[in-house]
Amino acid sequence: VQLQASGGGLVQAGGSLRLSCAVSGRTSSSYAMGWFRQAPGKEREFVAAIHWSGFTHYEDSVKGRFTISRDNAKNTVYLQMSSLKPEDTSVYYCAASPYWGTINTRRDVYDSWGQGTLVTVSS
Repeated sequence: VQLQASGGGLVQAGGSLRLSCAVSGRTSSSYAMGWFRQAPGKEREFVAAIHWSGFTHYEDSVKGRFTISRDNAKNTVYLQMSSLKPEDTSVYYCAASPYWGTINTRRDVYDSWGQGTLVTVSS
């Protein structure tokens, strides 16, 4: 399976961006999909996850600002980011997992990863 993340860029604080993750090689609908991010010098951290049925889970700092969604027909997962803050600056990665639950905050339950897309939020 291959995951291709796109949509990153430079945006001012308070602005919005939408990231996309195209899945190929298998049907994404049977898997949970997640977004993680990694800032320079920091650990990769969980951002959001979505089950094939639509259930979602968010990291506390992005609740109310970010929205994860998926289009199973297009094998694509999205992360709509609004009210962006400088501390959201990171490389964002999408990932696929055969599991669903609170464990989806853990990197080790994801077996496929995209290459990452850089989001830079200026103050």
